[in-house]
Amino acid sequence: MATFTSSLPDWLLSILDEKSRELAIPKNKIIEKALSIYLEQLNRAAYMKSYKQLAEDADTLQIAEEGMEDYFKQINDTDEDEAR
Repeated sequence: MATFTSSLPDWLLSILDEKSRELAIPKNKIIEKALSIYLEQLNRAAYMKSYKQLAEDADTLQIAEEGMEDYFKQINDTDEDEAR
């Protein structure tokens, strides 16, 4: 495991120290979990932003609609083949 050194504001270190004692968890584990959750939320926000941008892109919507039409046709063709 790599070592990371950083400076944090006194007020945050105070809260971290308090929670560490209260929960009997090492400070580095609290920081690790908090950072992991934060980075995951950043990824989710980025995905949401990209999907919203795609939804507003007329060309992308047209391509998706054409793909759905082809898919629907394939399903109907398969149903008709099975009915015979």
